[in-house]
Amino acid sequence: MTQPSASAPAPVHWKLVVDATDPHAQADFWAAALGYEVEDNSALIDKLLDTGAVPAGLTVESHGRRAWRDLIAVRHPGDPYEEESGTGLGRRLLFQRVPEAKSGKNRLHLDLHPGGDRREQEVARLEGLGASVLRRVREPGGEWVVMADPEGNEFCVH
Repeated sequence: MTQPSASAPAPVHWKLVVDATDPHAQADFWAAALGYEVEDNSALIDKLLDTGAVPAGLTVESHGRRAWRDLIAVRHPGDPYEEESGTGLGRRLLFQRVPEAKSGKNRLHLDLHPGGDRREQEVARLEGLGASVLRRVREPGGEWVVMADPEGNEFCVH
């Protein structure tokens, strides 16, 4: 791996943040859809609660452990993470509660690539998790299925 030069900035760590009405339900859907893990931030939350740094009202019980009420992330199981906080350091989706429902078309979406021979199986599996098929696309450049997650966010299965 080459090191950034003095004139080029170092690569930036990032996560994709998705607005949600129910962040925990969305995290559960996308963890199952992608084979990711819902992050366990309970050790950090317990530490902050014990020191009085945050009020208990900012937390909920989820999967038998403390979690943030208004945000939760999922991460790739093979990526590194901070053991103290449970925060992933690689591929992540963070779901944050917002008061308004989704309106309009996504300006950004995920493309899932299970492989052409597995597309229909994957579409059926995702429907079983709560997604819905919006349309099937066949173009000279390829074919895919446009779907919506349980809150209506569009994504494609190639």
